[in-house]
Amino acid sequence: MITTIETVQPPRVDSPVADSSSIPESLIYETLNGRPLYYRGYRDVIAGTLKSEDLMGSSDLQSILVSLINTHITINRDKKQYITATNESGLHLGVGDNLSADIALFEKAKLSKLKGKYFDIAPKIVIEVDIKIDLNAIGSDVAYISEKTQELFSFGVERVLWVLSSIRKVIILHPNQDWITTDWSNDITVMEGCVLNIKNLLDEEEISY
Repeated sequence: MITTIETVQPPRVDSPVADSSSIPESLIYETLNGRPLYYRGYRDVIAGTLKSEDLMGSSDLQSILVSLINTHITINRDKKQYITATNESGLHLGVGDNLSADIALFEKAKLSKLKGKYFDIAPKIVIEVDIKIDLNAIGSDVAYISEKTQELFSFGVERVLWVLSSIRKVIILHPNQDWITTDWSNDITVMEGCVLNIKNLLDEEEISY
């Protein structure tokens, strides 16, 4: 059963924990509204207990989820109209806004020519799998989801799905509408002709999680 929860725009929390000039740029996951957001665990790198490359990779479940979801959408999309991009695709929204997308579905007609740079046009749909940033500078996971999603909507994205593996839920967001949260065992319409059921994808591959 799908339930709705009221859309809330949480207050922004700006509480830097270190002088950003002392933090290597390689530890920045994305830049949102002019401020850098660092990979989860970046402070361990600064402290010398981890190497920066230890933060860059996704977890096993996260990697499998992105792969399975992207493959499912790629197979079920309208191939004449849409194409998917993955591998933390870079989206350049404007000065001080460079976001990352786990899976982005683009309209082919808008991709006249690839430039070897971040995408500067909005995908139609973005799918995010889990949260990879240190949340200290933004306050909470809800605040991050809200602010990042709103920026994507302002950019022109029409739908954002957040897949949260820790609670096995999917949050479905559209501009100016209430959030919808549902168990990932439920069918979720990604777009016309493409229905996603994450539990079924994992079960078909006989993956324990």
